[in-house]
Amino acid sequence: MTDATASLGSAKTSADALFQRKRITAFAVPAIIVAYLAYIAIAFDVAGLAQRASTENAVILASDSWSYKTHVTRDNRRGGTTYAIEGERKGAYAEGTRPAWVSGDEETALVIDLEDGHEVRFLPDNAVAYDVPGFGTIEAQLVDGSLITNLSDPVPDWINLSDQRMTVTTDAGRLTMTRTRTEVFRYFPGWELFWFTLDSPYHNRSFTEIALGDRIDPGRPNISGAVSDFWNNGMWRHKDVAWAIGETILMAFLGTFGAAMLALPLAFVAAKRFSPFGALRFGMRRIFDFVRGVDALIWTVVLARAFGPGPLTGALAILITDSGTFGKIFSEALENVDEKQIEGVASTGAKPLQRYRFGVIPQIVPILLSQVLYFLESNTRSATIIGAITGGGIGLMLTQAIQTQKDWEEVSYYILLIVIMVMVMDSFSGWLRGKLIGRKD
Repeated sequence: MTDATASLGSAKTSADALFQRKRITAFAVPAIIVAYLAYIAIAFDVAGLAQRASTENAVILASDSWSYKTHVTRDNRRGGTTYAIEGERKGAYAEGTRPAWVSGDEETALVIDLEDGHEVRFLPDNAVAYDVPGFGTIEAQLVDGSLITNLSDPVPDWINLSDQRMTVTTDAGRLTMTRTRTEVFRYFPGWELFWFTLDSPYHNRSFTEIALGDRIDPGRPNISGAVSDFWNNGMWRHKDVAWAIGETILMAFLGTFGAAMLALPLAFVAAKRFSPFGALRFGMRRIFDFVRGVDALIWTVVLARAFGPGPLTGALAILITDSGTFGKIFSEALENVDEKQIEGVASTGAKPLQRYRFGVIPQIVPILLSQVLYFLESNTRSATIIGAITGGGIGLMLTQAIQTQKDWEEVSYYILLIVIMVMVMDSFSGWLRGKLIGRKD
């Protein structure tokens, strides 16, 4: 009876202790999470980021990604007005032509209709007037190198004003005036000149006209001429983009499969069942740890310093990093091969290399192919970033478009192509795995 009582007392004590630990854990875990979130907020200066965030810049960036702007620019020093889509020389209107929403002349007043009552007038003597509905007319003129306006304090937040520069930003467009030029640009939805530039005879022609209509360019058939002008589009550079996509895929392909071919024989050296020398196995495994422990971006910087920029440098960076990863995966797969299959091949009188070829390799081929194809998908994405550093592939074009801080519609175009490229590689890789390994993901 005494033993039973003691056992019940001990069980009760254990239950109380367990309940107490659970109770402490229930309070400790939320406290740790709250403390960690507070640390993140302080370390990353979340409050400061919120203050520095600009919704206006975000709106401009978003609109630039799906629209284009046409610039009307007056040279305040030499005179003369030019018209160009995105302000680029390749998108300039031919001499004597201009957008339909521009009227008048430079001698009296050049009128730029931004619609909804917004109207800008380029006046003689480097003067400008902007009619803003609900606000009035903004007048400005350059006098002895200084900007004189009719604005008085306080200036609205949609106007940026100094004695050297004035910027007026409205929903209809933007007016910028400096000592060197006066510029107005107006937004339009879409990606203008994506198919043909202004100098192409096929610009503003419908598909039906090109495919079924009379010959547009006397020197070329419609289809071949349109394809040539699209392929050699100077604004969107479709030919260069296609070449860059090919470079990116090739970079990923060479790096991934080169790493697999290099790692397979080295994996035998690192596998205990196939390498009797412990020191050699240890050294090979440490080499695998080293090359895969350094990120491919770091190898890219090192190799670019050694060999110079180029797609091959990016492929080598992927090859070095993935060699370590594949070496580890393949060596572990070799540790788990079925010995009976090797013995069956050996019983036929096969030599050691033949045992590996017919008794070992067939067992690890599914793992090998599966991992290689998975890494090919991942490296297709990585090659985009690596290309931005090494100077090759679509990554370089993406970086260049971002650095201009004005061609955001091209940035969105390149990002869209990268997403499509990754999706295609993912589908192709899954299909190939199913064909080679006999299953689908």
